[in-house]
Amino acid sequence: MKFKKFKMKPLALLSLALWQPTLMAQNVPQLGVDSIENVIAAMTAEEKVSLVTGTGMPGFDGLKPVVGAIQGRVPGAAGGTFAITRLGIPEIIVADGPAGVRISPTRDNDKATYYATAFPVGTALASTWNTQLLEQVGKAMGSEAKEYGLDVLLGPALNIHRNPLCGRNFEYYSEDPLISGKTAAAMVNGIQSNHVGTSIKHFVANNQETNRLSINETISERAMREIYLKGFEITVKESQPWTVMSSYNLINGTYTSARKDLLSDILRDEWGFKGVVMTDWFGGYTGFNQIGSEGSSNNEVAQLTAGNDLLMPGLDAQKASILASLKNGRLTEAQINTNVRRLLELIVKSPYFHQYSYSDTPDLQAHAQITRQAAAEGMVLLKNEKHVLPYSNKTQPISVFGVNGYNFISGGTGSGDVNEAYTVSLLEGLTNAGYKIDSDLEALYTPFTQQAKHVEQARREKAGFLSTPQRFVEMDLSSALIAEKAKSSDIALITIGRNAGENADRQVADDFNLANDEIKLLDQVSKAFHAQNKKVVVILNIGGVIETASWKDKVDAILLAWQPGQEGGNSVADILSGKVNPSGKLTMTFPVNYSDTPSAKNWLGTPKDDPKQVSYEEGIYVGYRYFNSFNVKPSYEFGYGLSYSDFDFTDLQVNATQVVGQFNTSVTIKNIGKVAGKQVAELYLSAPAKMIDKPTAELKAFAKTKILQPGESQTLTMPLQPKDLASFIPSRSAWIAEVGTYNVAIGTSSLDIKQNVKFDLSHEVIAEKVHKTFARDKPLVELKAK
Repeated sequence: MKFKKFKMKPLALLSLALWQPTLMAQNVPQLGVDSIENVIAAMTAEEKVSLVTGTGMPGFDGLKPVVGAIQGRVPGAAGGTFAITRLGIPEIIVADGPAGVRISPTRDNDKATYYATAFPVGTALASTWNTQLLEQVGKAMGSEAKEYGLDVLLGPALNIHRNPLCGRNFEYYSEDPLISGKTAAAMVNGIQSNHVGTSIKHFVANNQETNRLSINETISERAMREIYLKGFEITVKESQPWTVMSSYNLINGTYTSARKDLLSDILRDEWGFKGVVMTDWFGGYTGFNQIGSEGSSNNEVAQLTAGNDLLMPGLDAQKASILASLKNGRLTEAQINTNVRRLLELIVKSPYFHQYSYSDTPDLQAHAQITRQAAAEGMVLLKNEKHVLPYSNKTQPISVFGVNGYNFISGGTGSGDVNEAYTVSLLEGLTNAGYKIDSDLEALYTPFTQQAKHVEQARREKAGFLSTPQRFVEMDLSSALIAEKAKSSDIALITIGRNAGENADRQVADDFNLANDEIKLLDQVSKAFHAQNKKVVVILNIGGVIETASWKDKVDAILLAWQPGQEGGNSVADILSGKVNPSGKLTMTFPVNYSDTPSAKNWLGTPKDDPKQVSYEEGIYVGYRYFNSFNVKPSYEFGYGLSYSDFDFTDLQVNATQVVGQFNTSVTIKNIGKVAGKQVAELYLSAPAKMIDKPTAELKAFAKTKILQPGESQTLTMPLQPKDLASFIPSRSAWIAEVGTYNVAIGTSSLDIKQNVKFDLSHEVIAEKVHKTFARDKPLVELKAK
């Protein structure tokens, strides 16, 4: 394991005094919890304008952002707010953070280091289906943010996996809004337990990276409310994040950052959000080359009026435009006072305002253990023929094939990246667990991988921060060598890796689908090892979905390890050895073919070479809602995941005699296997569909057991609300539960149902009336189930 040494640093006390106001006249108010209105009254127009725009992004060249260039109190942070010393208003600092704190690991004229923990990517965290564990991850992440002097962490990110090719799906959690919302709420509650803020993003429907600053998405109000908004609603109501980040894209002809129906009517009025809304960096501009240029205003007045309080990262052109609009009346003083008030309410909650003595020395060792546990629990066992795993033979060498076995991918790129002190490779993890590694293969792969890594690093440095990572081509091994290893080794591990990142989407060829060199390696190794009655295990070191149907029958076991953070190699070894019994479940569908994906036919939009418009014709039928409703067989279904043990489900109870408030469901799970482990209960609801078409079933609740010893049982209780029975009826602007028969099903996946209970609803229930929103700019014909 290559470990970059980090050193302790004395408490950073000096910087805390920098914002302290100089002695002013007694009639000048100073910011405090009870003096916000007085401070607003004392602010000049220029000060108000400065506060609602960020402090800028050093290094921006007019073509693309230089993320992490800020060199202020926390070098490498993403930005900050404007300090107004005479009124006692300090600057607060925000930093990227979906998978951990992203700041500069080194600083000028400073021998200390400032590494952060690289936690598993979003898909891995969500696959734990364990909100208590996720809250612990959040607590660790928030602790690092606070100890490095940050006030707000820009995450979590919870956009829906509309399509498996989205370049940032690794940051996001699921194709399902319930999983997305519950996961994000747990993370927010954990982070904010440290009294640092979060910024849930990207609000909303930021589902592709291609032309992300300018793409117009035509989406129905029903699809918005049932699929794309629902996860954010859950997060806001269950965790009250300090801030929300609006997205880049347009919806129905208007930028999300300028939609009052989204940022005020829904977010604040319907959901009760009390915090700050900020734009994504340069949100509202059609492209990076338009930023700040004369005549290219991104309509700051519309953004502030809609409910965006902070325009990030902040540009001189924006300030000039807002100030002019204040003077000519296009922007009212009452409106900017509202924006300023929300920002001041955020600032007075911040650690920096409260003069927290941050240490610059978070407990990285303790957090490494948390990330190791979370990564292992999020790993999904996709296949395990004849119980080839766990694997206990530590006397014979393991043949490790695949370049990513020697260059394990801990996380994605872009703003979801982390500068960690080390990454435990697969080889290191196996060695740490006491396994022997074939030295001949290691001697061949190591220099080959190092050279490939060197070339890729040079390419990315030249291309810049937002360059798209490229796949490492597999080494061409002779059949004779592979046959020799099949004789000398008891088992083969083949690692298949994928990486992606901000600013670009994935491709079908050589990315979603395996490349020819990978297929050749799989075929050669499987043929040679099976000829010797040896087993072949595939490790998927990926951030999102790939094709598996064409090759999964060639191997004996498949472990979906995701991009598991800095302790990834150790986490994989924990699963392979049986130290940890796998309990992860898929939070998305693995289709047989990419073309089976409901959004495939209109992915990225039109025109094809430079998309400007995309129509969400699949409507609410995203992921398993489509596959199950239209009987399209997946390779691996939503909610799927194997264990080393077996579990029995009994005594499903549904207390729904009168649906007037919360009612409970419960089920008992018993470990009937020989190995201790955890199991997930997934609750799917089927509703009558006379008023409107509906999916065959939808996930409405889930719960995970503790570690159950063989023979041990646990009863899980899952509460439901009337709104969980309801669908959104656009013609009535309401969530309505129809009269009729409902089916509650408990399963270990969306297709593997263990118990069912039906109940009747004798009267219509209007669960919630809402605003009429998202008027269409274009016609839209949506897919409907029969």
